[in-house]
Amino acid sequence: MRQTDDGPDLDAYFARIGYCGPRTATLGVLQELHLLHPRAIAFENLDSFLGRPVRLDLPSLEEKLVHARRGGYCFEQNTLFWKVLASLGFQVSGLAARVLWNQPDDTLNPRSHMLLRVELDGSTWLADVGFGGVTQTAPLRLAAGMVQRTPHEPCRLIETDDHHRLQVEIGGEWRTVFRFDLTEHFEVDYLVSSHFVSTWPASQFVTTIMAARALPQGRLALKNDRLIVHETGGASRHVHFATAADLRATLAADFGIDVPEPDRFDARFAELGFGQGES
Repeated sequence: MRQTDDGPDLDAYFARIGYCGPRTATLGVLQELHLLHPRAIAFENLDSFLGRPVRLDLPSLEEKLVHARRGGYCFEQNTLFWKVLASLGFQVSGLAARVLWNQPDDTLNPRSHMLLRVELDGSTWLADVGFGGVTQTAPLRLAAGMVQRTPHEPCRLIETDDHHRLQVEIGGEWRTVFRFDLTEHFEVDYLVSSHFVSTWPASQFVTTIMAARALPQGRLALKNDRLIVHETGGASRHVHFATAADLRATLAADFGIDVPEPDRFDARFAELGFGQGES
């Protein structure tokens, strides 16, 4: 296993996501990597749920997401993706967003989500492989009002005063995912934000089990003891887990995640009252 300070282990990363294409800074390469990454590397917050540290240095990210075949949340996923893109010659910088998913558009939340800005051939693209249940599966051009087709949901960017809002179309309804501006953020900014969301006792990343994965024809979205299987163009299927063991088996089989410290995970599952019924 190669861990150096001069860039990511591209061979290992490409093997992890199943990429065999060219290593050049082109739109086609960006689109292919952006599709394959969230299919292979699940969104998950098991470390913060179990009180384990979340590290954002490159060797730790490679060890966890690439070699140990775990997943991670936005700061981990997008930091790794940033390092990969930069090593291929892409011009990448960091942005931050206020999450508005399932909340009114005028909610004022902290900037708790990381996304990437990619400058390519005179155009600005947004890359984000770590949002969760509606993680982008394609880069989006920074162009207000234009409906942009992706391998999954259609997306659009709405420009309002001093910020942009990302929206996705689900069931014929446009729903806001987050709002952001173009203020550049740096790795030190994400260290502070990541530490807060992964350790604050009331954070959903501490109190809630979350996992998500993009599929070739749909998505998986897990919250606590409930799994929703979304099939593109079809109905959604809901699954309830009565035991932590059943949930761990699904995380392994469908998300590719071996739960760390399974005994501790099972104890927290019971402590928080998960698996107690269908209501």
